Amino acid sequence: MDTMTLTTTGTAGSSAPAPSGPADPRPRTHSTPAAARAGRPNRFQRLWRGPDADPVWARPALLGLLVATLVLYTWNLTASGYANSFYSAAVQAGADSWKAFFFGSSDAASSITVDKPPASLWVMALSVRVLGLSSFAILLPQALMGVATVGVVYATVKRQFGAAAGLIGGAVVALTPVAALMFTFNNPDALLTLLMALGAWATVKAIEQASPKWMMVVGVFIGLGFLTKTLQVLLVVPFFGLAYLVAAPTTLRRRIVHSLLAVGAMVLSAGWWVAIVELIPASARPYIGGSQTNSFLELTFGYNGLGRINGDEAGSVGGGGGNGGGNWGATGLFRMFSSSVGDQVSWLIPSALVLLAAGLWFRGRRPRTDLRRAAYLVWGGWLVVTMLVFSFMAGIFHEYYTVALAPAIGALVGMGAVEAWQRRASGAGTVVLAVATAAAATWSFILLSRTTAYGDWLRVSVLAVGMAAALLILATRWLHVRAVPLVVAGALVAGLAGPGAYAVSTTAQGHSGSIVTAGPAGSSRGPDGGGGFPGGPQGGGGAMGGLLNAETPSTAVVAALSANADRYTWVAAAIGSQTAAGLQLGTQLPVMAIGGFNGSDPSPTLAQFQQYVADGKIHYFGGGGRGFGNQNGGSSASSEISAWVQANFNSVEIDGSTFYDLIQPVSSAQ
Repeated sequence: MDTMTLTTTGTAGSSAPAPSGPADPRPRTHSTPAAARAGRPNRFQRLWRGPDADPVWARPALLGLLVATLVLYTWNLTASGYANSFYSAAVQAGADSWKAFFFGSSDAASSITVDKPPASLWVMALSVRVLGLSSFAILLPQALMGVATVGVVYATVKRQFGAAAGLIGGAVVALTPVAALMFTFNNPDALLTLLMALGAWATVKAIEQASPKWMMVVGVFIGLGFLTKTLQVLLVVPFFGLAYLVAAPTTLRRRIVHSLLAVGAMVLSAGWWVAIVELIPASARPYIGGSQTNSFLELTFGYNGLGRINGDEAGSVGGGGGNGGGNWGATGLFRMFSSSVGDQVSWLIPSALVLLAAGLWFRGRRPRTDLRRAAYLVWGGWLVVTMLVFSFMAGIFHEYYTVALAPAIGALVGMGAVEAWQRRASGAGTVVLAVATAAAATWSFILLSRTTAYGDWLRVSVLAVGMAAALLILATRWLHVRAVPLVVAGALVAGLAGPGAYAVSTTAQGHSGSIVTAGPAGSSRGPDGGGGFPGGPQGGGGAMGGLLNAETPSTAVVAALSANADRYTWVAAAIGSQTAAGLQLGTQLPVMAIGGFNGSDPSPTLAQFQQYVADGKIHYFGGGGRGFGNQNGGSSASSEISAWVQANFNSVEIDGSTFYDLIQPVSSAQ
């Protein structure tokens, strides 16, 4: 029962004296009148109705959007199995060992880490600790991150542009094909995208309130993003900071101080883990995968940093970079619209750019503190900077990286469409909406023409409906009031039907391996993303798997490796993380990944491996003993280890797979 507490000293403003005598220490309560209680919504009603200022349809529509997103992302979730086995093996290791959990090790014995910081692994490993090792336990957090990202975009856009804009923005994010892929997959990009969206949300709140507290929250989200995928998260920072410096309603001095506090919070929220890893003796932690010097800083600024920009990534395979992009695809201003990337994310980029330009023009003469213009800076800067970096980076680039664009595209489409609609009486708004609608329909028609999966009906319908809606938008003032919602619905359908079809096709099938793409099975690449990596290694792990994906070991192999497993630190060792991951996920026992992901890291060295063998810490050497071809520098330790093993130990065939028994040297068999 709702109650209210009154003091014993009378009502404020009353001239009545306070009662004499000792005060009763117990608070006096009075029941709320029944009529008042009857008029108050209960918790369920408050959840359903939302804030009083919202239209009555807003909260039900939001809940419907979130539920629909959850269904889309989870209905076929386990079809991908372990998805990217490279990360799933590290999740399994982190669920078994807190040391492996903290460092992001590939195996529970912590021989080497994955080539990214571990924040995304932490979330999945905690899920596995609770639910047990399974595809569902690994991928469920990713799907929930997708739903959360949709909700965050809605909440952020709604603050300045209303519920309709938020719903449009959230729907665009949910139906972006690459988002449907990454939020049902176990790569770090899902958590990274959520954290960047949270950073935008906190930035908008900070600008509204000129709040140093909220700017520090922005810094924390960015710092956690760094612990997810290192420097990529920094692409959103320049315009987050610029928007605050331009628009926060306080003095310039305070705006600068608040921004510096955000930088400090960012450094602290990421730096604590980096400091521990760099300061702890190398002998007490796993090797830092992806680096050539066992340094996380080298990994951050080399392989995962400048190397991604200029293509000089020591130890990478299949790339080569150069001005043309090498084997990672041609670079250039229109890369996001190319045949390999366009259908992943670009469906509404032309419309988003049109609406961004129009929004900035509409708000051009507003005061410095105009919050809508600040929102355009936050989301527009995110889109433009990230898109340009992706377009011109000559190093390793995969199509799924573009999921980082989805929140910005969704927000700009929602904000710009509503802003233009609110200005339809002037004529400028209807022109902008018509151009944005025509651009979406035309580009969707082109993208749908690149696949035969849907026949001609979808692309023709999208173009016809979109063009009709664009023309009718221009004539809105002459239309009957009942026809206007149909025109708006036609514009939305024309913009979302194409990406929506791709999103459903994406979640309808499983995806596995290290290079995956969204879209229907009839697309040029197929569901497992065989394209986008021409000339790259297609094996190198012998019968047990290769770079693109790990193979599932047979029952006989699992039984052989599991026998007397408690005698060994690692039941097996194999060149390359994917080869090792398949064995590890099959046995759920530590398997050493020699050379890390590409087999090109100097971990372990030949001398270290020989000592492990002499100490009886490794039972089998598996995977045929071959490294990856087309390697861009890096260590040759894996090749040296392979040659030494083959020269000194007996090979054994286990259900068609070749292993070397490291407790049976050749000399003992003679």
